[in-house]
Amino acid sequence: MLLRRLVPVSAVCENSAIHRAYCFPGGPFGETILTLYVFNLQGMIDMKRKLIALAVASLASGAALAQTNVTMYGVVDAGYVYSSGSAGSVPPIYSATGVLLNPATAGLKIPGTNKFSGLASGINSGNRFGVKGEEALGNGLKAVFTLEYGLNIDNNSGLGNTGGLNARQQFVGLASNYGTVALGRQYAPGFDATANNDALESTDMSIQSSFSAYAGDTITPNSGARFNNAVTYTSNNYSGVTVKAIYGFGESNLGGTYNDKINSIADNGKVGFGVNYANGPINLDAVYQSRLNAVVADPFNAALKAPGSGKSINEWYLGGSYDFKVVKLYASYQALDNNNKLVYNGIEDNQLWTLGVTAPIGAGTLGLSYGKLQIDRRNVSDGDSWGWGTMYSYPLSKRTAVYAAYTYINNDSHSLPLNTQSAGDIGQIGAVGESNYTLGAGIRHSF
Repeated sequence: MLLRRLVPVSAVCENSAIHRAYCFPGGPFGETILTLYVFNLQGMIDMKRKLIALAVASLASGAALAQTNVTMYGVVDAGYVYSSGSAGSVPPIYSATGVLLNPATAGLKIPGTNKFSGLASGINSGNRFGVKGEEALGNGLKAVFTLEYGLNIDNNSGLGNTGGLNARQQFVGLASNYGTVALGRQYAPGFDATANNDALESTDMSIQSSFSAYAGDTITPNSGARFNNAVTYTSNNYSGVTVKAIYGFGESNLGGTYNDKINSIADNGKVGFGVNYANGPINLDAVYQSRLNAVVADPFNAALKAPGSGKSINEWYLGGSYDFKVVKLYASYQALDNNNKLVYNGIEDNQLWTLGVTAPIGAGTLGLSYGKLQIDRRNVSDGDSWGWGTMYSYPLSKRTAVYAAYTYINNDSHSLPLNTQSAGDIGQIGAVGESNYTLGAGIRHSF
């Protein structure tokens, strides 16, 4: 950079060290004036640095525009859980034909009480780490993808463990003005539907979430509603209406073969259809899902299909909510029909209904829910489980909240040994013919 300075000649004209000096008359009083051009070397260096930085930024910006727009997101949730319930009695064990297999021990009282005290991950929201993105391809078409993985921050499971990744959903697809088509492990319509209409927000303390998961339903806000090898279509929102369809290929290979004399390409496929209407204070969901040609291996020959399997397991769901501002009301009803003569993986016909309400209390929200699961047992008496729960969530910011919850569950003598998912797997706290409860409190942060 060059700087031009006008100074009196007496100051510098005689100074031979001045760089490129020119003296001439022309001052306001006739004095000789020196026009001095000085090279500002530091300014030139700074300017070059700025130009280089600008060029690099321009190149990076151009590269970014040509690449996928990627977003990293996640949920980190953990808290303390205490759960307690009577150990109950030794449950009866029946064969597929209804023969009692443990007549000598069935009904005997189990001493002690089942208790759990410790930390649990994902009490309020399942922990996850995800990356999603999209790339505009022109004419309204864009490529989309999501890679989302679950983890437990209270122990070494999920991301970072030696067992590999625990995928919640992972897919790639194309989106346009006509909707989105995607391929991969994806949510069936029942996942979002149940989450939309639960006063306890489908948490691990939720009645609907725990009952549907342990009953073997795929209309649930849990892993059962994530279909592998799936193709989905999701419509755009039209005046509040969104439609979703999914098909998951079963890819059955009993005996380690794809020979069509043993395995059909339709075996263990999954299909689902869902309609959601969300407009103003109202939300409505209707879902149908089915496990097609549900087959299991013959216990005496793993290369063959078990007799009595190969039929569909059908489910349907209706749910809704209405926000009156002062309170918000929730209701849902769902049913499962297992057409197999064999009790497929312990799944039996069942019906589940819930009612709930939430209300703003201070800056937080208080939720209350009641639900009942009715199980149509094969060859034995039907069973019932019912429960209620409450949860208060208080936001510390837009992304961080603390919460506390309580859930009570009662199982009759012919039901399942249900407990909340926060208390562990089915039967770890719950027992048939007994009740149990769970207390939980924690913190959730989303990013």
